[in-house]
Amino acid sequence: MLSLPFSSMCTAQSRKGKQLSFVSSLVNLMFLSTALMCAMSWRPTYRSSKFRNVYGKVANREHCFDGIPITKNVHDNHFCAVNSKFLAVVTESAGGGSFIVIPVSQSGRLDSHHPKVCGHNGNVLDIKWNPFCENIIASCSEDTSVRVWEIPEGGLRRNMMEAVLELYGHSRRVGLIEWHPTSSGILFSAGYDYKILIWNLEIGEPVKMIDCHTDVILSMSFNTDGSLLATSCKDKKLRVIEPRSGRVLQQASCKNHRVNRVVFLGNMKRLLTTGFSRWNTRQIALWDQEDLSMPMVEEDIDGLSGLLFPFYDADTHMLYLAGKGDGNIRYFEITTEKPYIQYLMEFRSPAPQKGLGVMPKHGMDVAACEVYRFYKLVTLKGLIEPISMIVPRRSDTYQEDIYPMTAGTEPALSASEWLSGIDRDPVLMSLKDGYHRPNQVVFKVPVKEKKSVVVNGIDLLENVPPRTENEWISIHFFPFLLYNSSKSSLLHYACINQKKCETCYFSARPLSQLSSDWLPFVRLKSLW
Repeated sequence: MLSLPFSSMCTAQSRKGKQLSFVSSLVNLMFLSTALMCAMSWRPTYRSSKFRNVYGKVANREHCFDGIPITKNVHDNHFCAVNSKFLAVVTESAGGGSFIVIPVSQSGRLDSHHPKVCGHNGNVLDIKWNPFCENIIASCSEDTSVRVWEIPEGGLRRNMMEAVLELYGHSRRVGLIEWHPTSSGILFSAGYDYKILIWNLEIGEPVKMIDCHTDVILSMSFNTDGSLLATSCKDKKLRVIEPRSGRVLQQASCKNHRVNRVVFLGNMKRLLTTGFSRWNTRQIALWDQEDLSMPMVEEDIDGLSGLLFPFYDADTHMLYLAGKGDGNIRYFEITTEKPYIQYLMEFRSPAPQKGLGVMPKHGMDVAACEVYRFYKLVTLKGLIEPISMIVPRRSDTYQEDIYPMTAGTEPALSASEWLSGIDRDPVLMSLKDGYHRPNQVVFKVPVKEKKSVVVNGIDLLENVPPRTENEWISIHFFPFLLYNSSKSSLLHYACINQKKCETCYFSARPLSQLSSDWLPFVRLKSLW
């Protein structure tokens, strides 16, 4: 047996060790690459979007509206409505409610004596322009009425006191109104009597009452053709309703997600709600309109306390979130695939917003690639700022990919057709050449005779059982104030049946017990 030299044996062992170390390194590298690929497969894939760089642009000071006495009412609403002709804003006023109407082209500082629409006897809570006739605006108020006004071309020249239609049917104040998206003469109103009334403006009367709610209705939203109505309610329930029959198709009890506002997401068969989580953080939730048993997605926004207003653009599938009292506006893109809600960017401003008006699509500046425009109410400054959401493009030509066919200003149905059970999609128009064409819709005022209003066998104009002590006084008593000249004081005496008013804050006595120095002072017809 031949023995190898010691040096040769060491050389062979070193070569074998190098080979083993190379193989182990190669195995480790393959293992790491496999692990890296697995880890990367769990990362969310990057999704490109044409709206990824959308930014908000505030109009110059000369294009803002200054010196406007914006209302200080704390009702959760926008107090602003915009169309391509006029800007309407609810204002602070004494002795009733009022709002001003300003032509959109007349920006700058408002005259302190600018005429107002001031026919309501209580604070105005909501205003909405007719989507098919841009001179018609509806308003609702604490005086339990809904009124329809016709604004003359060029704006108001004097105070407007008389409405073309005064609609009475609610027993308590009316907080919300909505026009039907495809029918020209259908108006919805929601009151604090927990009822929704459907008004046929062709005859000026309510034709349907939806009474499935058990508390105050917070918001209403229609799907694209107006065949479904979604509501959020203070009873913590989200409902999808067939409005003509009043039947509740879907209902969700939102215990973990307290719903405040709801909006339909176009034709995607989705609902989006804003509200608060069980930890009082602001939250949004996405729902399937055909199954409200559980939200598809819930996403926390922040820990602020202001109400979140959602705005959805069905043409670009963009969702805008603006908080009451905030200065920022977040915007997202809604998709049909997971994660469904894609965050894009945020517009920031130091001035807090009380409400926001939205310009319809046919009022956009397509030359500047404007896809959305807000009118921001800044109460502290008495200012309204237009904020344009713009898609940056280098080309000056018409961008067809961001301006698809959109809902126009022509109604698809009359009121009688919709009430008969017909549903149609909106009449579409192109913004390339048709967004300045004149509207041919004419609003006709119905001629009515004074009579009772009966819906579902109930006369809405007769007295209904009151819910509070003050309502009981206002229904059953006509308040009087009697003046005592010797004592220089007032006595409240109220009763149509010559009975003592025991619920009054003043001491009241029958007329037979009053001395002759008590003289009739004034008679009040308002609520005590």
